[in-house]
Amino acid sequence: MKRLLAFCSALFLGVALLAQDPWKITTNNINSANYYGITVANGMIGIVSSPEPFKVKDVVLAGAYDLYGRGRVSNFLRSFNLLNMQLGIDGKSISGADVQNMKQELDMQKASFTCSFDYGDKATISYTYYSLRHLPFTVLMDVTLTPKKDIAINAASVMEAPDALKDVQNYYNEIDRPHVTISLLTSSAKSPTGKLLMCASNTFLFTELHGTEPRVIHEMWDNNMHLMKFSKKLKAGESYRFSIAGTSITSAHHDDPLNEAERMTIFAKLEGRDRLLAFHQKAWAQLWKSDIQIEGDPQSQQDIRSMLYHLYSFTREGSDMSPSPMGLSGLGYNGHVFWDTELWMYPALLVLHPEMAKSMVEYRFQRLGAAQKNAFNHGYKGAMFPWESAGTGVEETPVWALSGPFEHHITACVGMAAWNYYCVTQDKDWLREKGWPILKETADFWASRVERNGPGKFDIKNVVAADEWAENVDNNAWTNAAAKAVLNYATDAAALLGIKPNADWKVVAQNIPILKLDNGVTREHATYNGEGIKQGDVNLLAYPLKEVSDPKQIKKDLEYYETRVPTEGTPAMTQAIFALLYSRIGDGDKAFHFFQDAYVPNLNPPLRVIAETKGGTNPYFATGAGGILQSLLMGFGGLEITPSGITQIKSALPKHWKKLTLTGIGLENKTFVVK
Repeated sequence: MKRLLAFCSALFLGVALLAQDPWKITTNNINSANYYGITVANGMIGIVSSPEPFKVKDVVLAGAYDLYGRGRVSNFLRSFNLLNMQLGIDGKSISGADVQNMKQELDMQKASFTCSFDYGDKATISYTYYSLRHLPFTVLMDVTLTPKKDIAINAASVMEAPDALKDVQNYYNEIDRPHVTISLLTSSAKSPTGKLLMCASNTFLFTELHGTEPRVIHEMWDNNMHLMKFSKKLKAGESYRFSIAGTSITSAHHDDPLNEAERMTIFAKLEGRDRLLAFHQKAWAQLWKSDIQIEGDPQSQQDIRSMLYHLYSFTREGSDMSPSPMGLSGLGYNGHVFWDTELWMYPALLVLHPEMAKSMVEYRFQRLGAAQKNAFNHGYKGAMFPWESAGTGVEETPVWALSGPFEHHITACVGMAAWNYYCVTQDKDWLREKGWPILKETADFWASRVERNGPGKFDIKNVVAADEWAENVDNNAWTNAAAKAVLNYATDAAALLGIKPNADWKVVAQNIPILKLDNGVTREHATYNGEGIKQGDVNLLAYPLKEVSDPKQIKKDLEYYETRVPTEGTPAMTQAIFALLYSRIGDGDKAFHFFQDAYVPNLNPPLRVIAETKGGTNPYFATGAGGILQSLLMGFGGLEITPSGITQIKSALPKHWKKLTLTGIGLENKTFVVK
């Protein structure tokens, strides 16, 4: 029955079940009324697909926030839609209603999105766009036409400002040199409060030799939109290609974003299309050296590649950016950074690409001062990281959500991430310079946060649990265990660095209680009596913590809490943890049940993008992808992060999986195999 449901689900999603390509997700079932876009991104700029030809749903830029809209807090800003274009053939502009045989394809290996279609008896047309991996703020689109008869085309690149922006300024400039002519279509605007200047620029790249390329004309339509266009006559059967390269950047990223947008666009123009793609594909080939390969289950292989692709797309080495739950796929959760990063996305990236995971920890290190002020404001010592963080590191949770003042386990998650980065990299210099300050301040927070009510009763009261349906409860299992872990990690880090630790940290860790129900199950919090749970809490004590290590207790906790999760309205991470733990205790088939339950009911058409909940409509849920990837890496794959590096423990595969291969693991790029 389960296999039948999966079969029907795949058909509904418009993806052929037979002969799935492990690297390409393809659909010809494109219905604009039931369409959820897929994202092409490079860790800085995300482009979200549309069912309409030559349209882009969203352009999202990491780190671009301003105060507007939801909750009186910073929100992600839509950037200029710098890849939208119009194409006319024989005087008629092409719309979605005019095309036949439309097909869309995400090539995960090359990180490209292609849309192709027929335009009646006149031409076959395709376009492919890329968020260039080696150029953080630059995108590229190729357009190819193959006429079926002689035709005349007119093509326009349209620059349009999102509604929320104000004081839009439009510019057009032509730079003539003996070897090149560069037409620059440029716009700038202020963010809603005027805090940021947002800028974008693009240009055509032609295949013709200089002096024979089409003439480009600029048109101003209104204050929010202008375009540049060209015309050309094409002969039947002779394919023609042109490209658009563009850059989007803001004053959050550069002191002179207007000029830099044009400079980077000129750079792309003079690099040329072939060099741009060669560098882009080389960068992605390097990323894919770290991979997960499943033998015996083509659909799971494709789905896992999609999750890897999205996490790679939403993160960037060398930055201090950290992904939100929806990554760069839209404006979900205001683009804020939660525990979703440290607990769910980060561990998978840490073992696959430590250099990318480093950016996530750098994000927190750069905002350590804001976390210290937050602790001071609440009467605590050390650093108290905000539940929702954006540009500055202050609390950005809307006031009506109690998680802002009370979901304190985020501070433990940040400390754990810092310790785990050291464990995987063994980089003592980094630990001394950046890891230790985070660990010390988070440990100081927990030592001040506990209420000392006698031996074994250093209580942590009045918190929102990891299970967010449990608000303002005492001695939450995950919060308490995570606090204990960070206090111990800080003590261990001090010993490694030859620093005398605060002796109180160990005392506090030894006296924080972990509660039990009468039946021996780990109790979620002091007043918990079997209610439904929103998401994993107690089961996290077995992984990623080792607070619960006895397989019998792990199984007892699993069998109890797996029946407390409703079938709808809960996020994908919980079932991923169930899958991970069942694999570790030797039940591969039950692990596979929860592996599929974590995401298959959450898939949306037509390109299998994951929503946050079963039947949900808010993809792409990078948090869930991170949890599911951990179920592969640390569950079925048996990887374990220890103080001395990455090791492998025993695990169980589903019966129909012949082999699981993990490549490019850790700094030494090791390969681990489970059969």
